[in-house]
Amino acid sequence: MAPGLLDLVHLTTWAVCAVIRLPQLVAVLRAGSAWGLSLSSLLLELAGLLVFLRYQIYYGYPLETYLEFPVVIAQGKFCKFWVGWYMLTLKKWIIDLAMNMCTFISAASKLVQLQHLRETKDSGQASALTWGMSVYASAGNFIFDTRDKTNDLKFLIRFIVMLILNIWVTATILHYKKTKKTD
Repeated sequence: MAPGLLDLVHLTTWAVCAVIRLPQLVAVLRAGSAWGLSLSSLLLELAGLLVFLRYQIYYGYPLETYLEFPVVIAQGKFCKFWVGWYMLTLKKWIIDLAMNMCTFISAASKLVQLQHLRETKDSGQASALTWGMSVYASAGNFIFDTRDKTNDLKFLIRFIVMLILNIWVTATILHYKKTKKTD
């Protein structure tokens, strides 16, 4: 990929991550309800992001490969997880195991949201724009971080899995929004 295009993808990915939760926040504030969102999903996602960020810092990856994650985490109540943050690097095997598990945790967060949507058959205030931006961020991170910066197989697997699941959640939200409008 051309260096200029790669830089553009990276910058736009960072920009998307900087505002990724805003459409969801606006939808909840407008409706006065968080119906359609799964708290378990949000907590699992936050745990997965925390571990992924800590892994990158521990192994000394370049700042530009993880700069957007603190912003995303801060939007999800980062302060509750400070103790876990430092415990992750007490031993090398802990951070390596945690990184392997964080893909499963993050995937579980998406699957819990999907289960919630399918059970209620209503996307409620779930923001298709937020999830669509997650699709873009997953794709951008895959291209920039994995392919051109870290060449880390764990990254590759994580971003492919997250990309697929983010697309699935976005499509499910859109499906139930369309179904609700036609009822």
